[in-house]
Amino acid sequence: MAPDPVVVCLGEALIDRLGPPGGDPAVDVPVDDRLGGAPANVACGLARLGTPVAFAGRLGQDAIGEAFVSLFAERGLDTALLQRDAERPSRIVLVRRSRDGERQFQGFAGDEGAGFADQALDPVPLPQAQWLLIGTLSLAAPGSASALLEAVSQARSQGTAIALDVNWRPTFWDATADPGAGPSAAAKAAIQPLLDQAALIKLAREEALWFFNTDEPSAIQQALPQRPDVVVTDGAAPVRWQLGADSGQQTAFQPPTVVDTTGAGDAFTAGLLHRWSAPPIDRIRFSAACGALVCGGAGGIDPQPTHEEVMRFIR
Repeated sequence: MAPDPVVVCLGEALIDRLGPPGGDPAVDVPVDDRLGGAPANVACGLARLGTPVAFAGRLGQDAIGEAFVSLFAERGLDTALLQRDAERPSRIVLVRRSRDGERQFQGFAGDEGAGFADQALDPVPLPQAQWLLIGTLSLAAPGSASALLEAVSQARSQGTAIALDVNWRPTFWDATADPGAGPSAAAKAAIQPLLDQAALIKLAREEALWFFNTDEPSAIQQALPQRPDVVVTDGAAPVRWQLGADSGQQTAFQPPTVVDTTGAGDAFTAGLLHRWSAPPIDRIRFSAACGALVCGGAGGIDPQPTHEEVMRFIR
C-alpha cells in the first residue's frame, strides 16, 4: 500500500513541444515532445527525490494521457485524483528555444474545438497532506478555476499548507498575448486570493515586480497578511529568500552542461518541498542544485535528479 502523500500537486499535465534551437515549434522540424506542465513536473521531481506525492489533474483519453499514466506509475505517484476526459484532448504547448537553451511559450496545438482536458478539471477530494502545491494557470479557465479554489478551501479547512508557484504564462490566459507580457488587471485580481492564502510563494524576479513592484522577498512577505515564506528566483542570478525570520541569497549552481532550461524552476520547487525540514540555507542550496541538474537534459522531467545525485553534486 502506497504511503499517504506529503504533497498533493494540483494542475496541468501537458506536452512541451520543444522546437529546434532557434526555430519555430509550430512549423520547423525536428520537434521534441516532452511530458511536462509545472504541477506534473513538481510531482515527478518529488517522487524522484523520494517524497510521497499525489497528482490531481485532468488528461485526455489519448496517447498523451496514456504516456502520463505510464510515467506516474513508473515514478510511484498516487494517481487516485487523476481524471480522464473523453471529449477534450491533452494540451500541447509550443516552446520556442533559443540557441543557448532559454525557452519561451508561444501557443498551443491539439485543440479540436472543445478546449483542453486540463481546463475542465472537476473538484477533487483532497487527502490529508502537509502541502498542496498549486500554480495560477488553472485560474485561466472557469472549470479548472472553480476546482482550484475549492481545493484551496479544502486545504485551509484541514490544515494543509498551500505552496504557490506563480508561474505566470500569458498565453494560457489569452492565446494571442505576447509571451513576454505581464498580467492584466483582471488576471492580477484573480490571482491575488491565492497570494493572500499561500504559506510559501515562489516567484521569478519578473513576476515579483509585476505583482508586488519589488523583487525583495522580505518586502513581499510584509506586503501579505499571512506573512508567507517567499523565494525569488532569477535564472542564473542568485536566488533570494525570506523563510520565516531568516533571509539570504544563494548563488546559482553552474550545470555541467545546458541543454534546455525547461522545468528548472519546477525542479527547484520540488527540491524545496522535499527538504522542507532542513535549515533554510540547506533547503535553498539543495533546491538550487535540483534546478541546475535539470538543465543538463531535454524537458522538465527526464533529467530530474535523485536525492543522492543532488547530494553528490553539492558536496
